[in-house]
Amino acid sequence: MKNFRTLKFLDKFKRLFDSIGIDYPVMRKILQVKLTMDQRRVPTIFNQSGKKKGDENKNENRFIKSLWIYALYGLFLVPFLLFGNNYIFQMSIIFGVLMFIITTSMISDFSSVLLDIRDKTVLGTKPINQKTMNAAKTLHICIYLFFLTGALTAIPLVVSLVKHGIAFFIIFLVEIVLIDLLIVVLTALLYFLILRFFDGEKLKDIINYVQIALSIGIAVGYQFVARSFEIVELNVTFTPMWWQFFIPPMWYGAPYELLLKQNTNTYFIVLSLLAIIIPILAIFIYVKMIASFERHLQKLSDHSSKVKSQKGNRGLAISNIICSSKEEKAFYRFGTIMMKNEREFKLKVYPALGFSLIFPFIFLFNEVRMSSLAEVADSKWYLSIYFASMMISTVIMMLKYSGKYKGSWIYKTTPINKLSSLFKGTLKAFIVRLLLPVYIPLCAVYIFLFGIRILPDLITIFLSFMLYTIISFKFLHNGLPFSESFDAVQQSDGWKVLPFLLLTGVFFGIHYFSTMFSYGVYMYMGILLVVNIIAWRVAFPNRWEKIK
Repeated sequence: MKNFRTLKFLDKFKRLFDSIGIDYPVMRKILQVKLTMDQRRVPTIFNQSGKKKGDENKNENRFIKSLWIYALYGLFLVPFLLFGNNYIFQMSIIFGVLMFIITTSMISDFSSVLLDIRDKTVLGTKPINQKTMNAAKTLHICIYLFFLTGALTAIPLVVSLVKHGIAFFIIFLVEIVLIDLLIVVLTALLYFLILRFFDGEKLKDIINYVQIALSIGIAVGYQFVARSFEIVELNVTFTPMWWQFFIPPMWYGAPYELLLKQNTNTYFIVLSLLAIIIPILAIFIYVKMIASFERHLQKLSDHSSKVKSQKGNRGLAISNIICSSKEEKAFYRFGTIMMKNEREFKLKVYPALGFSLIFPFIFLFNEVRMSSLAEVADSKWYLSIYFASMMISTVIMMLKYSGKYKGSWIYKTTPINKLSSLFKGTLKAFIVRLLLPVYIPLCAVYIFLFGIRILPDLITIFLSFMLYTIISFKFLHNGLPFSESFDAVQQSDGWKVLPFLLLTGVFFGIHYFSTMFSYGVYMYMGILLVVNIIAWRVAFPNRWEKIK
């Protein structure tokens, strides 16, 4: 195994570990194994990238390779350090951003470290004392948190030293350490509370949704960071309010006013004390609860969960309406269950749904900034909802992949020889389960903004999405649904969807052209309706075909 530089650094403190009752050689070996295994883990910010052929043979740590992205986010914080000397404002924003990124990364990427139950099952049977096992686990978390926080704050720390001096730099550095301690402990306590009242499956679901939120947040974050400097007023006055005591970033902004500006306002004193006391108190509580926490972690090894009663009557009613045969209904329900319950599929696909929900508003927001809301409401900017279609081709391409792909043998055992029923049922499940939950809220907001006059346009756009779905399916989906491993996804697959993004522009252009004529939208709507009926019949011919 590789002798990591981190371990070489820890070797210098061997006597310290030995003096507190930790078997250092054993702890070092455990850490070496953990760090070696971590090289196979892909960070969430790379979860949309497929594996290149031969990547699995490379001896590299993908987390370390991803640190440049965190360094880039750290670069975005630099302007706040240069705004002036309104420390409570500047540093509260900086620490707010830092806490968000570190917390979401902690939950999404380090949950496997914090919630690792292999220590108890594998090492618990060996002659290793509990203190050594706990030390290895704690250091494992600290190592990765050190690299993450270091990459994120290295540039801001250097800028703070040059711009504001050594005292500012020291306060910044100490508070970063306090924030890391607070986040680790609060994350662990959050997991403890969830496991205390729920099962391990619920915790896995929550972690999965945080991973999805991080993927969306990183992509959308570029937009908000780029615009934040135009929104923020540089002349800001601080007005003390009682609710500010519940905002952790302000705890860490207050010491700069107290220590550097000698501002002894009671609010700054209390906020500064909270910055120190709360992390220490959280650590004390965690130490007291760690034994109970470890016991509750065993719930993660229990894969049984209560079967929820199907709200199934509604799903069954929908399948009776939109599906034409029993076989199609069966695959519709199968596809719905897979899209709803499979975590790996959601992790790969749901970020695209988030982008589709947010991007129309980003372009609309850009226009509102340049003109009034009333002017936008009277315009044709409701056509920006076409940007919601950007997720269709991506999701269609991913429908053939699954984390449970080994179960695809069941296709061969089913007494069904019509592939059309399989594909139509799955595609209709995609429309009902993934497309409509994005499109309907968008329509509601757009009708509120632009008025009921755009309802025919929204129906026309939906028909365009239906046709776009069929075209994407015929050209991108060349396998049985949920039958291939996500490991088979190639990075080059992402390029396959680009021509289909251009197809969105074609639909947009035709629709825009139709609005120039009286009843043009209604004529276009009728044409799309006929074309959709024909496309569904041509794409899924009613013939017998053996499932191979």
